[in-house]
Amino acid sequence: MMKRLFITGISCLWISLQAVLAQDTLAAQGTLGAKPDSGQISYNTPKEYSIAKVEFEGAENVNNQVLKLVTGLTEGDKITVPGEKISDAIQNLWRQGLFVDVQCLAKKIEGNFIYLTFKVVERPRLDYVSYKGDVTKSEVDDIRGKVKLPRRKVITEYVLDFTKQTIIDYFVNKGYLDVKVKIDQQPSTIDKSMVVLIITVTEGHKIRIQDINITGNDNIKTWRLLRAMDDTKRRRIWTIFSSSKYIDDNFRKDKKSLIDKYREKGYRDAAIVKDTVYRSGPKRVSIDIKIKEGSKYYFNNITWVGNTKYTSKVLTDRLGIRKGDVFDQTLLDARLFSNPNSTDVSSLYMDDGYLFFQVTPIEIRVQNDSIDLEMRIYEGKQATINKVTVLGNTKTNDRVIMREIRTRPGQLFRRSDIIRSQRELSVLGYFDPEKLSVNPKPNPNDGTVDIEYIVQEKPSDQLELSGGWGAGRIVGTLGVSFNNFSARNVFKKSAWRPLPAGDGQRLSIRAQSNGTLYQSVNASFTEPWLGGKKPNSLSFTTYYSVQSNGLAFSDPSRTSFNIWGATIGFGSRLKKPDDFFTFFGDLNYAYYVLKNFSNVFSFSNGFSNNINLRLSISRSNTDKGPMEYITRGGTMLLSGQFTPPYSLFENRNIAAETDQEKYKFLEFYKIKFTTQWFTKLVGNLVLNSRVGFGYLGFYNPKLGETPFERFYMGGSGLTGYSLDGREIIAMRGYNDGSLSATNGSPIINKYTMELRYPVTLSATANIYGLVFAEAGNTWNTFSQYNPFQVYRSTGVGVRVFLPMFGLLGLDYGWRLDDVPSNPGMQRGQLHFTIGANLGEL
Repeated sequence: MMKRLFITGISCLWISLQAVLAQDTLAAQGTLGAKPDSGQISYNTPKEYSIAKVEFEGAENVNNQVLKLVTGLTEGDKITVPGEKISDAIQNLWRQGLFVDVQCLAKKIEGNFIYLTFKVVERPRLDYVSYKGDVTKSEVDDIRGKVKLPRRKVITEYVLDFTKQTIIDYFVNKGYLDVKVKIDQQPSTIDKSMVVLIITVTEGHKIRIQDINITGNDNIKTWRLLRAMDDTKRRRIWTIFSSSKYIDDNFRKDKKSLIDKYREKGYRDAAIVKDTVYRSGPKRVSIDIKIKEGSKYYFNNITWVGNTKYTSKVLTDRLGIRKGDVFDQTLLDARLFSNPNSTDVSSLYMDDGYLFFQVTPIEIRVQNDSIDLEMRIYEGKQATINKVTVLGNTKTNDRVIMREIRTRPGQLFRRSDIIRSQRELSVLGYFDPEKLSVNPKPNPNDGTVDIEYIVQEKPSDQLELSGGWGAGRIVGTLGVSFNNFSARNVFKKSAWRPLPAGDGQRLSIRAQSNGTLYQSVNASFTEPWLGGKKPNSLSFTTYYSVQSNGLAFSDPSRTSFNIWGATIGFGSRLKKPDDFFTFFGDLNYAYYVLKNFSNVFSFSNGFSNNINLRLSISRSNTDKGPMEYITRGGTMLLSGQFTPPYSLFENRNIAAETDQEKYKFLEFYKIKFTTQWFTKLVGNLVLNSRVGFGYLGFYNPKLGETPFERFYMGGSGLTGYSLDGREIIAMRGYNDGSLSATNGSPIINKYTMELRYPVTLSATANIYGLVFAEAGNTWNTFSQYNPFQVYRSTGVGVRVFLPMFGLLGLDYGWRLDDVPSNPGMQRGQLHFTIGANLGEL
């Protein structure tokens, strides 16, 4: 601060000196071209002149007319020379920060007319910036985004100081406390009025925290306090996933977290009385923290004042705090204002229209270790919604957003409707969930509220480039999914940017191949709001695939398996048990043709028809879309797939039929149940638990299970290989398909637990690491089925979700059990997946 005051004082003195020098220049030059008796300028006898002309010399990069306006002097004005107007004009020019020198000269004087010339020397302007030293290309990109030095920017001392300090702060926040930044100026070889800034960065060592020493904590163990500090961690071998960099801003925030931990335990007077950060080595700092705990407090009597809508008993039950409970300010605030499940007192009122509701807890008595609270309530009037608007959508049409919003003009205000609307907009996948916000604008005068939803579009279309292992070979996939398509604008030339978009429809085209042996193509279209008024979806899918030995069609030795198929589906959002439930039904037809295709199914030549109806009920109340980093909520899916029981309606001698005749029309039913839930533990650490079960059954014992539609378990679950309706389920740490029969199994069970922690969450990429443990198995009959007889594995992995490419995964799985049918299987396996999920279960 003293340095800034000193610089400001010197600047003012310099301006004043320049003004005096300018007036001296006028005094010395005042008689040029003027009569002695009328043009002499003297400090003792000031004289009034009319300005004949104002000119500028040396201002090559600034409009002279603009500078004339800045001086405040125009032709025809009356000025006194010497006088304040000249000084003011010079100071006005100085304030622009564009010049290193400003002089005012009387070019000539004719009678009472004076011709003024301002001679200026411009500050240099920027040509370009060059970075040297310990700085990477990505760091340069980050710094450029922060300092913003465009070409031709005027280089002032402020610009140089700001640039230097911004770069220092950038590296300090990365743990380089000893960073040094030097800025040199060199004349540009292109333009002599411009300069090149040479910025040299010397990072020094990254400074990490050696020890954190806490004293005075008699009632809370040190390790608990250290764990409460999220971003300030000691350097230890076992903390490889935690940063131990010392960052001052993080330390200040974590000191507050440390005290919050005390207040959660009832120590409301706890305080840090002293903290010291000091060097304990060339690359290390240590931290000493001294705490004064104070006494532990408890809730005593809680009374309510001002409540007329709800009784005190109702409010006390809602609060859920009883006499004798440990005093916890954080808990009290959550129960009053911000419970994640909307079970707080404020939600009780605000879900019934009381937008203007306020509750203020007042400590009316503190006796020994007990605190009496009086909850002073202002209920206000119920508010109705006036206007609902959306801002920030540059691609998605307003009607697509408005149909997901639960708040409607004329309705009673409900906070739960706003929270649900935010969730629905988030799971659309069109907007950045971290940037979604709601801005209620209440009007207490008429009891109304305007609600403004603010969104930020993010890329939602996906390009799928994947490779996997299937049927003993590598299969590649290329696909595109347009997740915000607009079919009604297909014939509008202006809508192709590059494709018609904004109506929330989904168009997907996907092709797979491994060369001549396997090719597949499918296309699908989904309208999520059929008719535009209700959330009823309609979808169409068509597909074709061929598996062969790669020989020409005319070659008699060619073997092939062809599949043609189509699906039409209808979905609807249910209202009961609640509106998180969705019903979906689809009618599927697949036509299988086999030609000399042996060693896979029970017949080599012939065809089969697969006509089935799939019905499912699902529930999802997660806080984000399926590919993003979900922190709470869960999903559930119960589905049944049924073909007609043809053989029960026909008088057939099944024992005498060939397999081709038996399976001319497939008969089966398939039941699947999957559920998963997400639990937020500490910070952004999330536990994801999953359970899945599948069963393929038959109607007629004489036919038995169909040779198609079976479950295959093991490996990454990514094959990129769709064949005969089979479902390939991941089991990390084991070989592909190693935990099921060669021709698949009709029964499957799987359990998965994952601990997830994000590396970065942004609109451009979601990256999180995980630790997993999973178990599963398959069985051929129900008599063999044992849900506790499973193969187990554990491991670590990472997931990267890029909006353009979808999900990318890398896992290392370690199997815990041996597989009798595969004794030579390696113990640990690396699984790499691109653009696909790890099996449905």
